Amino acid sequence: MKVITTLPELRNARTALPEPVGFVPTMGYLHAGHISLINAAKAGCTSVVASIFVNPTQFGPNEDLAEYPRDLPRDLSVLEAAGVDLVWTPTPECMYPPGFQTWVEVQGLTNGLEGKIRPGHFRGVTTIVAKLFNAVRPDRAYFGQKDAQQAVVIRRMTRDLDFPIEIVVCPTTREPDGLAMSSRNSYLIPGERNVATVIFRALTEAKNAYESGQREADILRRIMRDVVNAEPLVRLQYVSCADYDTLEELNTVNTKALLSMAVYVGKTRLIDNFVIG
Repeated sequence: MKVITTLPELRNARTALPEPVGFVPTMGYLHAGHISLINAAKAGCTSVVASIFVNPTQFGPNEDLAEYPRDLPRDLSVLEAAGVDLVWTPTPECMYPPGFQTWVEVQGLTNGLEGKIRPGHFRGVTTIVAKLFNAVRPDRAYFGQKDAQQAVVIRRMTRDLDFPIEIVVCPTTREPDGLAMSSRNSYLIPGERNVATVIFRALTEAKNAYESGQREADILRRIMRDVVNAEPLVRLQYVSCADYDTLEELNTVNTKALLSMAVYVGKTRLIDNFVIG
């Protein structure tokens, strides 16, 4: 496995990779969910590139950029064991040089859900992903379903900007008790970790109601809200039952839809979702 930092190094190394090339962008502190993306890339591509970059522009002024977990030596060991061919670990100065003032922004799809709660977040995400795509030039790029809105937004950006890249969205990887794997799970103290499964339970109850014939979106949202609100250590930020492609809130579920939510477990913010229909 080759590890590089600068953009010229990346461009030189990229030319030597056999096609097709799969790409897995990460912010590091890797877990089994990231490895599932690596495995999917290995299954579908001849070469696999991963990046590790904690992108400052997708964090708000009161968010956890400084505290975001980092362990580059461990991450590199994990990626090497997983069979990655090339790892790019750019610096903030490389990605955002002095005088940087160009941004990529997807409108509409970013108005609700995470975009509403975290203004500017998706501008940071789409800008950095566009820069990564331009540098790595992959044939396929792999993202997790846990960040559902991010996946929808990146698919839209990729189409709108004519990137010749297939976006592959892989299933959410979960702990045995259903909690979606996330680097932020490391923030949870033992008592909080136990109650964090309320997210999975709330989504499951709403999904079960849908599968039993319930089609009223307000009722599905209420089911999720009631389950979460019954847990005193958890503070609900939003629940959603939205169209899978447009992310517009639904009145009735007649097509593929996204059940999603964001909660605070203690001081830790967690998101999760199920796809129905």
